[in-house]
Amino acid sequence: MIRRPALGVLALISLAVLPSAAFAEPINFKMLSNQSRATFKTDAPLETIVGTTAGPAVTGTLTVDLSKPAGAQGTIKVDLTTLNSGVAKRDADMQGPRYLDTANEANKFAVFEIKSVDITSPLEPGKDVPAKVKGTLTIRQKALDIVADARVTYVRLTPEQAEAQKRFGFTVDNIKVRAKFATAFTNHAMAVPEMLFLKVSNEIQLETDLTFVRQ
Repeated sequence: MIRRPALGVLALISLAVLPSAAFAEPINFKMLSNQSRATFKTDAPLETIVGTTAGPAVTGTLTVDLSKPAGAQGTIKVDLTTLNSGVAKRDADMQGPRYLDTANEANKFAVFEIKSVDITSPLEPGKDVPAKVKGTLTIRQKALDIVADARVTYVRLTPEQAEAQKRFGFTVDNIKVRAKFATAFTNHAMAVPEMLFLKVSNEIQLETDLTFVRQ
């Protein structure tokens, strides 16, 4: 018969060998804006327009249990007044009342709210995992349910590495999310004038390259 002290020792040994993921719990992350960007593209017969915004204009938060990432939730915001397509007149037109109408404060941001994630495995250091990110995209106060194709990479730094990278904003725990999804001007109360259909496509391709760091 095993005495109680021996049972206690066995229990401690069992705890020591169990994977740390068994005790994981949700971690709060924030966007590392200086390492994040968002891009949109319209591909019309006569012209392809690509606009990008990055830096402080891209913000957000993420809460995820590394062992159960399917329950991840978060919010990503992009300041639409900073979109740059390389042509100032075109950018001004895009921000005007016919399109994004960013002079209205309620329309200033594009917002993506993460509701859930279809993902095949836990997030492990250095492992690139495909995922389907389900959420709601709101542009010009018009919300649309979206499923984005994504690749998620959890990057864990040693304390020494984290100290060396601290000046750039990185921490011990970091997550990179690269995602692609699509919407259309008409989904968000905007319409491309018929006279411009050869130069501006109604379909909008969106791409993000986001880095989150532990708060």
